[in-house]
Amino acid sequence: MTFWGFQLGVIALLVAAMLVLRWRRVGMLTWAIAWWVAIFLGIRFGFEVPVPVSVITLYMAIVTGSLLVYVSSSRDRWEGTTQPIVRTIVEPRRRPLLIAVCTLLPLLAAWTVYARLNVPLEAPGFGRSIHPAPPDAIEVHGQDVDLRVAENPYLELAASAPEEYARHLENGRRVYYENCFYCHGDGMAGDGMFAYGLNPIPTNFTDGGFLPILQSSFVLWRVAKGGPGLPEEGGPWDSAMPVWESFLTTEEMWDAILFLYDFTGYQPRAVVVH
Repeated sequence: MTFWGFQLGVIALLVAAMLVLRWRRVGMLTWAIAWWVAIFLGIRFGFEVPVPVSVITLYMAIVTGSLLVYVSSSRDRWEGTTQPIVRTIVEPRRRPLLIAVCTLLPLLAAWTVYARLNVPLEAPGFGRSIHPAPPDAIEVHGQDVDLRVAENPYLELAASAPEEYARHLENGRRVYYENCFYCHGDGMAGDGMFAYGLNPIPTNFTDGGFLPILQSSFVLWRVAKGGPGLPEEGGPWDSAMPVWESFLTTEEMWDAILFLYDFTGYQPRAVVVH
């Protein structure tokens, strides 16, 4: 089954479950739980590029808080949410359900901890090229870019027009800290808040084995095309690097690359024309 077939199956199952719950006119507590589960499944299985666990945890915390605000926004909603819980605790005929819940929740927590502590260490299924060979050319926003000879068009402004260069540099700083630092970190060391929920972890730009050995056109290719643009030898395919050309202009991407080199103190590899 393809990813999109699987995704459509999940969506169809969720829609069917919601229709059944609406037909049965279930209470507020059941609706809140159903929405929580539906949103979790949508985030967990709704994207072709896997969402990091840290990101899922963050969003589900927001969802949980939002649902609590909603169910407590009126007396009727709050009573509809809390009464089933109270009845389960105090009514003798619901004692088996209470025992089951009090038993299963600790077991579920214990199983989760056990499963995470016992992940087998396995060699990768295939060798991964850290710097896969780029194509000769790419298309970015309708413009062809020859990766063999292309250079950052704003780099030369450092000498010819320092004020304009500074403007591009500041724009690159803005782009980086609005979009990239969550994974690559404040200091570009690949240690952002989401870094260790990713596989492979984000690139450490301060490492001398990355920026100085690459032409700036290579970096543009990786930024513009993201994880989905990796060739086969550049797997694994669970890279969370977005296709940034879908969100940023060409100028913004070049400016961000300009800022990467300026911040780290490196210079891009020179273009050699044969």
